[in-house]
Amino acid sequence: MSGPSLHKLSAHRSIHNGALSEAKDLLELLEQVFLEGKLDYATLAARSLIEHWKTRTIAHADSEEDGFYQSKLDENPELEELIIMLKRDHQLFRTIVNEIEEIIDKEGVNQEVIDRFKTLQVLNQIHNKEEETRLFH
Repeated sequence: MSGPSLHKLSAHRSIHNGALSEAKDLLELLEQVFLEGKLDYATLAARSLIEHWKTRTIAHADSEEDGFYQSKLDENPELEELIIMLKRDHQLFRTIVNEIEEIIDKEGVNQEVIDRFKTLQVLNQIHNKEEETRLFH
């Protein structure tokens, strides 16, 4: 069941902005230690960033899919295509995070890992904007 804060634009936007800001800060740290050649720290930063994506963004996505989207669809059936696309974004978050974990496990942190985290960030920005502008107006 989704919480009441998901149904209020300001609270929902605050959740998005907080998670995205934290992810950005962690990614900057990851890039810095990677470029300095501190690979042990880069691995630690990357694993912290994975955990962040799982506990903040993906957990939020799960809660949206667990009632919030359905309530929006019940209010307006014309949102069906949008909700399908938003759920697809969530699946892409999950897939990319899993791929990052696999790369780190096999090869360690490399530029591909950083590029995938950047992809997550951009995808999340686009997703949040769509959600905030189209589900709340």
